[in-house]
Amino acid sequence: MVRLKGFTLIELMIVVVIIGILAAIAYPSYTQYVIKTNRVDAQAEMVKVAALLQKYRVLNSTYLKVDGTPLTLADLGVSSNYPDSAKPMYSLTLSNVSAGTWTLTANPISTLQSGNGDIVLTHKGQKCWTKGTTCTPSATTNWD
Repeated sequence: MVRLKGFTLIELMIVVVIIGILAAIAYPSYTQYVIKTNRVDAQAEMVKVAALLQKYRVLNSTYLKVDGTPLTLADLGVSSNYPDSAKPMYSLTLSNVSAGTWTLTANPISTLQSGNGDIVLTHKGQKCWTKGTTCTPSATTNWD
């Protein structure tokens, strides 16, 4: 009897099961990595916006426009959606703007980021982020 070289169906099924188990373990880790990467990217954009706000204040001694109205993201040339593309992940909001204060908030708007919690940054450099909830920045909170 001549024995043919190759794989049996059982051997192939074992390989498919092993690949399935590895994929079941790796996929959730990958999605969490993507979510965290998007959040860190939004945080970096918020720091850039904070730098623009500080630059405006240095030049004008206030966060208010010449007519006394609060400064907006559009005044800084910043889009309210981040990234500014067909599929934005966060909506940026500049609020509580007065002569010396502001609060910048990034709200998740994509289905991937939903439930990830708001990211907040204030004029004092106070930061906060809590998964799934809205937070209040203080001297002891951070983005970790």
